[in-house]
Amino acid sequence: MKSFFKFSGLTLFLLAAYPFATMAQTTDAPVLDSGNTAWILAATMLVMLMTIPGLAFFYGGMVRRKNVLSVMMQCVVLTAVITIEWIVYGYTAVFGTSFEGTWIGEIVGGMDKFFLWGIPKEQLTAGNIPEVLFALFQCKFAVITPALIVGAFAERMKFSGFLLFSVLWSIFVYNPMAHWVWGGGWMMRMGALDFAGGTVVHINAGVSALVIAIMLGRRKGYGTSSILPHNVPFVVLGTALLWLGWFGFNAGSGLAADGLAANAFLVTHLATSVAATTWMVLEWVINKKPTVIGICTGAVAGLVAITPAAGSSDALGALFIGLLSAIVCFTSVAFIKPKFGYDDSLDAFGVHGVGGFVGAILTGVFASKLITGEAQGALYGDWHQLGVQVVVNLAAVVFSAVMTFILFKIVDKTVGMRVTARVEEEGLDVYEHGESAYNA
Repeated sequence: MKSFFKFSGLTLFLLAAYPFATMAQTTDAPVLDSGNTAWILAATMLVMLMTIPGLAFFYGGMVRRKNVLSVMMQCVVLTAVITIEWIVYGYTAVFGTSFEGTWIGEIVGGMDKFFLWGIPKEQLTAGNIPEVLFALFQCKFAVITPALIVGAFAERMKFSGFLLFSVLWSIFVYNPMAHWVWGGGWMMRMGALDFAGGTVVHINAGVSALVIAIMLGRRKGYGTSSILPHNVPFVVLGTALLWLGWFGFNAGSGLAADGLAANAFLVTHLATSVAATTWMVLEWVINKKPTVIGICTGAVAGLVAITPAAGSSDALGALFIGLLSAIVCFTSVAFIKPKFGYDDSLDAFGVHGVGGFVGAILTGVFASKLITGEAQGALYGDWHQLGVQVVVNLAAVVFSAVMTFILFKIVDKTVGMRVTARVEEEGLDVYEHGESAYNA
């Protein structure tokens, strides 16, 4: 009888403890965070808004009317084609893990996530959001980066050459750089700070843009005749869409709806406002008139420069990053480009390459422990972080330049890169696409 009571007591204890044991197991397993998921769904849509219609209108308004459709077409086709490349290969090359710990893993992540195979919809990643959503969010970064380069060769590149080059560039330049910085590569292990793409997106695209502009040569009439934007309201519309979409670009990169996202949202808006105002004042003082194109260009320079620092800088840092980026980018566009005579059509290098580099370096100055929780910049006594930023971003400049040179040569020898003189004279819209933007 005594044994019976002991057995019954043990049984009752186990039955009573079972719900708590189950709860402990459930607590240990990752649980979908619906708030974070909803925010990254919205952020993904905002980032897509940056390429089409944002960049399409921004660049489209700056070219002459005979080439507006060619620029818009380039933005649209990259949205489609690079999405396919990213889902099939790009995501696994950047964030795969099967090559981790080997020398191959220094170049690409792995092939375990090829075509997103083996990633169920329930699988979660940082922020407890579905990994398939993270893959799509990152896809929008892969899309806009080669689209930024369009601004360097607008109005004079063959569509076939552009398309082949862009796909190859995404595979051999964007994917390795993204892996090094975000996917566990050597730049990430060094401690490089690049919250949303100052190195991966803007320096990468901007340096490549400069190399292409030089290798492709100047547009016919550049420097001797007036080449003016055909639709300034398009530029304003594109700027507004870029500014709006950039909140998803930067504030979404923390993968959570939290204080870090709120800070990224704040500093993005502040730096952009400061840069736009600074550019306007510079034009007003130097050229005696503040232009609409100028203030729009200044705003984009501020957006570019704050991108790597959005997850580490506070309001003070954002103010100075916006100020300094506008001054340096304005100098690059207004003085350095005319001095050297290269035809960076829409200032892809002057804004994205230069602005991205300025922002990446200043991240090592203004990074605040109050925001990062750990790393801080030279302003707060950590000169090591500044050194890391300099080394990493100089390496990025060299890699982008060399790889772009090689890929340009390959594509030029196969399908060709530059349109004929007649096509350039009469416009790419009609000759390359058989359409005209304005028929009336």
